[in-house]
Amino acid sequence: MVGITSIGIHIPFYMLARELISKAWGSRSIGGQKSIANYDEDSITMAVEAANGCWDSQDRQEIDSIFFCSTTSPYKEKQCSAIVATATDLKRDILACDLANSIRAGSLGLRLAMDSVKSGSARNVMVVGSDCRIGYPQSEDEQLFGDGAAAVVVGEKDPIAIIEYCDSLTNEMTDIWRTEKDQFVRSWENRWVLTHGYTRTMSEIISRMMTEKNLKPDSFSKVVLYAPDQRSHRGLAQSLGFNVKEQLQDPFVSSIGNAGAASIFLMLAAAFEGSKPGDKILLVSYGDGADVFILKVTEKIKEFKYKIGLGAKLSNRKAIMSYEKYLAFRNILETVPEAPFAIDSAATVLWRDKSWVMNLHGSRCKKCGLVSFPVQRVCLACQSKDDLEEVRLSDKKGKVFTYSLDYLAGTPAPPVVQTVLESSEGAARIYCMMTDVEPKEVKVDMEVKMTFRRIREARGFYNYFWKCRPLRGGF
Repeated sequence: MVGITSIGIHIPFYMLARELISKAWGSRSIGGQKSIANYDEDSITMAVEAANGCWDSQDRQEIDSIFFCSTTSPYKEKQCSAIVATATDLKRDILACDLANSIRAGSLGLRLAMDSVKSGSARNVMVVGSDCRIGYPQSEDEQLFGDGAAAVVVGEKDPIAIIEYCDSLTNEMTDIWRTEKDQFVRSWENRWVLTHGYTRTMSEIISRMMTEKNLKPDSFSKVVLYAPDQRSHRGLAQSLGFNVKEQLQDPFVSSIGNAGAASIFLMLAAAFEGSKPGDKILLVSYGDGADVFILKVTEKIKEFKYKIGLGAKLSNRKAIMSYEKYLAFRNILETVPEAPFAIDSAATVLWRDKSWVMNLHGSRCKKCGLVSFPVQRVCLACQSKDDLEEVRLSDKKGKVFTYSLDYLAGTPAPPVVQTVLESSEGAARIYCMMTDVEPKEVKVDMEVKMTFRRIREARGFYNYFWKCRPLRGGF
């Protein structure tokens, strides 16, 4: 049976209290906080982090297709799924596909993945939802939108939840949109959007499913519904007869915010953490229509649900202390530019060195076993030439060997922590920057892991590379 075999999530380290936003504009706060991607994060880097959370229970070499689902792709013409596939070190002979322009992109990817596996055109398909949406300053969307990513793998081998049913509904309606000229998400009058768009469409597809399958509201252990906001979410569930307190999955509006294409998978991860074998989960997504799925949890959930770590990631975050820093992170407020002597970029060089820039591969000498980074032709220990094999370092933990603090770097969040770390793979030394950390936290022998980040923009394209970040809560 086709089902979900693995799931991984990424919640950015930083968050912003909504009171700081309301205070800046003299408006009302909706309460809680929203998740904030760091200045070196975007929907691609968050997708890589979420995808890498799947490998504890899934062999990356078994992935046949990858779907990148987002409304905030950094490129308007370039395949972001190819970048994610390369950074996660997937094999080359896979289908990579971008699904964009709808907050329902994640569930559409799930539907396509299910059909691909069911038809036999793929054995395992990874679907990654990732979004970093920006609402107009002073708008309610600015408070509601939060950043995050989540990935699911769809296959037939040992699923943690079987997909028993799915259906889709298309609804052409100009309710929420963003043109190629827009930086911020636009929407029509809120009551009209919620009444004639969200509530009517979601009610229609859920009621149709209940009638077709002869189900009642109490047939489900958990109900995972896309949530534009807390009030509309609860109102929809109550109108359909679901028990809000016992069945309805928290949409994390007050702690993460509306994470767009990633929202439905983040909620599903939470539902899995609290589920047991035999539970039925109703999963419904919205955006220019709706998708509905019925999932049945299997025995495999017992050994998997503790690997998700949603609670640990939510409890190991840090609040940024100013609204202005958030504006700088999202390039809404321009800060001092980088120094004019900053290193340029060349697409040819990045292509040539892709194995260590994008894949973070090092080289292991076949004669003496020394692991070096970046990839070498000559062993630094025994001087043997062209007798080395590439090894992956991106999934290895490490410890800080030495570091320095650079207060002159032109970034929105100085100082930059320059680090030399010692990888657990052959004690290879890697020079890189550290991110998601406060300077006073850094110390020699601190445990770190690698994370894929945006370094800069040069010659009109984005430069990505690997940084390290502290291990928190085991993740």
